[in-house]
Amino acid sequence: MTLIAIGGSVGAGLFVGSGAVIQTAGPAAVLSYALAGALVFLTLRALGEMVVSVPAGGSFSDYARLAFGPRAGFAIGWVYWWMYAVLVAAESVAGATILSQWVDLPGWVLALTVLLAMTVANLISVRVFAETESLFSLVKVATIVAFLLVGGLYALGLWSGSQGSTVSNLWDLGGFAPNGWVAVLGATVVVLFAFGGVEIITIAAGESSEPERGVASAVTNVLWRIGLFYVASILVVVMVVPWNSSDLDRSPFVVVMETVGIPGAALIMEIVVLIAVLSVLNAAMYTSSRMLFMLTRQGDAPAVLRGTNRRGVPVRAILLGTVVGYAAVVADYMAPGQVFHFLVASIGAILLVLFLTICASQLVVGARVRRRAPERLTLRMWAFPYLTWATLLGLVGIFVAMATLPQHREALWASVGAVAVALAAYEGRRRWGRSAPSRLVLGVRERATPEELDRVAGKGGSSPAGG
Repeated sequence: MTLIAIGGSVGAGLFVGSGAVIQTAGPAAVLSYALAGALVFLTLRALGEMVVSVPAGGSFSDYARLAFGPRAGFAIGWVYWWMYAVLVAAESVAGATILSQWVDLPGWVLALTVLLAMTVANLISVRVFAETESLFSLVKVATIVAFLLVGGLYALGLWSGSQGSTVSNLWDLGGFAPNGWVAVLGATVVVLFAFGGVEIITIAAGESSEPERGVASAVTNVLWRIGLFYVASILVVVMVVPWNSSDLDRSPFVVVMETVGIPGAALIMEIVVLIAVLSVLNAAMYTSSRMLFMLTRQGDAPAVLRGTNRRGVPVRAILLGTVVGYAAVVADYMAPGQVFHFLVASIGAILLVLFLTICASQLVVGARVRRRAPERLTLRMWAFPYLTWATLLGLVGIFVAMATLPQHREALWASVGAVAVALAAYEGRRRWGRSAPSRLVLGVRERATPEELDRVAGKGGSSPAGG
């Protein structure tokens, strides 16, 4: 489960997109990554407490349902599904773009090949998904560790052939924050979305043999992983390469390796970036299908999508999650090169909406569990509720920043629009659905029943029907 969390969160955004963050914030981009990482880590800790103390089958969708009712559970579940369905499409197009450097085929053919390959891997069994994701994650971890070792030695002047320490790049070119602290905070807005995917472990927990232990371990270890993979990597980049170098428009990792003198650095990193893209695609396909399957169990999605094969794989939910991807392949064929940026922009700030919902839900659910069943709190959110409130306010600050910064405003309102569509769809489900929306959350076989979870963290503390 720890490797699944790595697979979902360490993608091309670190290996390629970090260059734009460094050019915006200068060496202080290290602080942008640290601040965003702290917000994500605390959000995950809050989520981890709920997963362990109230093991609901629908993860954060169910916690929103427990805290605020079926409308919230329906909306966040569908918005989250949409985010990962679009991410499947976006990563397919991104993978095709990388492959096109080596394979002389149209982009839409390559995107279709990538999408079909990952679809097959997910359809076989959850074990194949987990093993594939673990392998991808190990490659990324090995690459980052090697990068930190080689780049760190070069920055300190200890690498063979280096011309001395380059640590002074942290302050020589206009200071540590050459564009001001507002730029550092603005970069934090971008960085926050690089951490998306760590929440996948709570989705995977339902198919783990030891879910509570797995979640607790992954949540505990995520801090040092964020520090190592993101903050330390960016620190090495800004020590080795001047922050205002135009070369950072390419992958900062490639630029560092070329500076150090590693032969074939560009090709090596292109392969690693392709693996990172496939890893995120694999995780996105898994996550979108499981969230959709959970929605079918609640009656919030068509029951026909609930079917599983003999290995327990929700085949129909997986296939529907790839529909946006196949549509993207068609669009890439009709308008080459224009699809990827549109897809990425369309999911905007949905991750921010998710994090806000998680923290708000934990304030409510955490208070109920502490009052009714404190013995369940084997994994606690620290300094509750004060630290949860601080995290929530930090996320609200990111929301306000996106609303005020012109380059982020469109993405924010696109996400708000997606939430509005989901809320409108709930009204249709409430009025014309075959059954009334349920306030009870999903139980987990041999661990907790819906009635037990409602007694511990539900609105009334008993087992009423939905409404």
